[in-house]
Amino acid sequence: MNFGFLKLYIGGALVEANHGGKKTILCPANEKPIAEVAWADEADALKALQAAQLGFKYWSALSLLERTEWMSKLRSAILEKEALLRHAIIHEMGKTYQGSYEDIEAITNALEFYPKAMADIKDQAIPDPENTHKHLMINQAAGVAVAYLAWNFPLLNVGFKIGPALASGCSLIIKPSEISPISSYLLGKILHEIDFPAGVVNILTGPPEKVATTMTKSNIPSVVTMIGSTKTGKQVIADSSSSVKKLSMELGGNAPFIVFEDSKMGAALDLAIGIKFGNCGQICVAANRFFIHENIYDDFLKSYVDRVKKLKLGFGKDSDGDMGPLVNRQGQERMIEIIADATAKGAKIETGGKVPEGYEKGYWFEPTVLSNVTSNMLAYRQEIFGPVAPILKFKTEDEVLKLANDTEYGLASYLFTEDAERQARFANELQFGEVQINGFKYAIYLPHGGIKNSGIGHDCSALALEDYLIKKRVTTTI
Repeated sequence: MNFGFLKLYIGGALVEANHGGKKTILCPANEKPIAEVAWADEADALKALQAAQLGFKYWSALSLLERTEWMSKLRSAILEKEALLRHAIIHEMGKTYQGSYEDIEAITNALEFYPKAMADIKDQAIPDPENTHKHLMINQAAGVAVAYLAWNFPLLNVGFKIGPALASGCSLIIKPSEISPISSYLLGKILHEIDFPAGVVNILTGPPEKVATTMTKSNIPSVVTMIGSTKTGKQVIADSSSSVKKLSMELGGNAPFIVFEDSKMGAALDLAIGIKFGNCGQICVAANRFFIHENIYDDFLKSYVDRVKKLKLGFGKDSDGDMGPLVNRQGQERMIEIIADATAKGAKIETGGKVPEGYEKGYWFEPTVLSNVTSNMLAYRQEIFGPVAPILKFKTEDEVLKLANDTEYGLASYLFTEDAERQARFANELQFGEVQINGFKYAIYLPHGGIKNSGIGHDCSALALEDYLIKKRVTTTI
């Protein structure tokens, strides 16, 4: 499938990039060209900033009801184009058809949830003990927001930003990843078709050092938000210091998946498949290190390997595949590097470990399980972001807590045990922004955020609105 030439969306118009810049996007499943996209530079970034300034003046002056009506109109238009958008996600990411639905669900849920959440945020009176003044804390839109998005869930990531930004009254510049920009550019076409107010949403991508750096260093944005790697997040923080901006970042993860001997092993095994191999392991909250109690280690490992061997490769609407390819050659080479490092240091490949036969075109990799993993391996230290599951054995609570927390990251963590006291202890002592016990759930109404080097602020839930609002105290003399 080819989506043709897709333009930037700036100031309410679909425009070509400065000097006609273009980039060809390839499908990671077969390396075939699927679109040409307008490829922005510094001039386009500045144009988007100026458009967003004007858009903010208009949008922030609207009532919440008026903003809600526009967001509802956009939501309906997205649902009308669901088939096209899902095809785009499938081909730019190599997703399975089932996997593409999560993006549509997330962005439409966000456009519906955040106006309601914003309506629940009330101005707050502050008591005055001396009774000489009246005080009121009011909420106002912060200003222009710039959002830098990861490539792994193209429209889900848009939804996590566009929902709270628009509901709060902010205008927004979306920079999708240069790896998977097609569905975001198609969103720009949808915004244009429904005559969404000019400048309120702007969409462009290009070289980060030209587009992102220009916008981050500008004094125009009041909010800079992103989903991406910790390395990129640190650079954005440094670049943002040209002015004082609100920052919200969901960054890298290194999630522990801890299974005790008293757990329901069947449930743990089921979830250990989905949270590791869904989206080819390219999920920020993917289980990265599996810690299995020594009493059940052998049984768990055998059962897990048996299940992983049954996973089917494939992508697209007509495939029954469980897992698609990695997003690019760099991701594929990284899996090879991680496995070579692990095996050189004593790990054993239980299944997988290579590019599958017959899949030389595209960026495919076998679902892989490693045993005998130790803490000096890349598979333990770094976020894998691919279909490699490292399995480790532990004996005691103290030991596994130390191992689980032995990382610079602190996004998601998973615990399986029926012991209530142990659940309480681990909920308190695991150093992660999310502790999920005996299962997991992610939804637009549930807070999603990390600690340590995994980020600041929150996506999802009403907490996300706080990243786009400023608090103002109004005091009146009685």
